[in-house]
Amino acid sequence: MINVLFFGPVAERTGARQIVLNFREGLRWQDVRDTLRARHPEAFKIVSIVAVNGQRVGEQDTVPLADGAEIVFMSAFSGG
Repeated sequence: MINVLFFGPVAERTGARQIVLNFREGLRWQDVRDTLRARHPEAFKIVSIVAVNGQRVGEQDTVPLADGAEIVFMSAFSGG
């Protein structure tokens, strides 16, 4: 299974703070992003930070996922 966490406004737009997806061999974080982006386009318009297993990743970083991986999606935060 892949544990997916959403924070702040991204969670508000998806209507969930956490979801669990089935794992399959060869799955990459981009595959998860693309699937969720299709389901929640408004939420993914504001995603600016992605972390896989605690490590920030960029759009072009190819990161294969292992069973039990955790992906975090969040928007940039501002404040004082």
